[in-house]
Amino acid sequence: MKKFLSLILVLTTFFATASIAQGPSADMTGTWQGTLQLPDGKGLRTVLKVTKAPDGTLKANFYSIDQGGQPLPVSSVSLQGNTFAYAISMIEGKYEGKLSPDNNTVTGQWSQGPNPLPLVLTRATKATEWTIPEPPPKLPPMAANANPEFEVATIKPSKPDQQGKGFMVKGREFDTINTSLIDLITFAYGVHPKQVIGAPDWANTDKYDLTAKPDGEGQPNDKQWKTMIEKLLAERFKLAFHHDKRELSVYALQVYKEHPKLTKSEGDPNGLPSLFFHGLGDLPGRNATIADFAGVMQTAVLDRPVIDQTGLTGRFDFTLKWTPDESQFGGLGIKVPPPTDKPDAPPNLYQAIQEQMGLKLDPVKAPADVLVIDKVEKPTAN
Repeated sequence: MKKFLSLILVLTTFFATASIAQGPSADMTGTWQGTLQLPDGKGLRTVLKVTKAPDGTLKANFYSIDQGGQPLPVSSVSLQGNTFAYAISMIEGKYEGKLSPDNNTVTGQWSQGPNPLPLVLTRATKATEWTIPEPPPKLPPMAANANPEFEVATIKPSKPDQQGKGFMVKGREFDTINTSLIDLITFAYGVHPKQVIGAPDWANTDKYDLTAKPDGEGQPNDKQWKTMIEKLLAERFKLAFHHDKRELSVYALQVYKEHPKLTKSEGDPNGLPSLFFHGLGDLPGRNATIADFAGVMQTAVLDRPVIDQTGLTGRFDFTLKWTPDESQFGGLGIKVPPPTDKPDAPPNLYQAIQEQMGLKLDPVKAPADVLVIDKVEKPTAN
């Protein structure tokens, strides 16, 4: 259970921010901390740091300090009356509790699956706040032309009561928690689950924990991690498949009126993209390809594959803000609240993509690449 709060994927150290709807008298700025009591009796110390930006908006960073202390992206956080809540969509976790009259304690529950766990947050002082571990030193990158494989890989069935799901990189160690074969395939090949054809039932229902370390030297990049997963699937799951085209219900991503509104990124063309939600409907993108953007849309937001038909190459910086509806974010298990009727609310997703990115997203039926499973077996022994 130590990895209960694992990230879906952490490839770089980052700080996550989210706006807070603040009540007229409550001040949530400061450090909040509490111990999450796990079913096995162990505790995980959690910290939520809330600050105020120069423009008056509030921001939050979340830390699980017994798991290394790297910040997790807080996707949404709110204070309505005395009800305080936040969510971390990348690990399908959420918290809700009641703020005490003195504004110093929140009593509530953390949910990351069917069984909520109690969590009391207390406002910390300089004298009482816990020390957040320093991040590990940054490793030099692996050679761009390296073709690595996992030197060591352990695959174990997840515990039956394991909650949540996640992919995480810790230095040169790659971990997954409670992930199915379909999860591994969609991660490695960048496809939607509906693009995997002919998989056995257990490919969705059997869950595994994976711990693996690469050969070679240096820190692998995103493509290299995925290459290693592809090789592991072939070796340990005996996965064999062929590509085909099928007509599917998809979203076609295209250039709108031939005028994309994207800024060419000056980041490392071989570096990692940054695509982390700063709240539902708030997605800043940095050093990201259109394929990266389409992948986030199809795995986190939309209910079908997203086919990139823009023809755009290179990496871009952008910010996309929209008002989500109830059909979105199902892939993360998040229930989207009813759209606000505020006159200054952001537009819906489709209008926002047109106005802010110069692209368009159309629901259509179109030929899509699919992976047709020829052979697959349950993983071989470690």
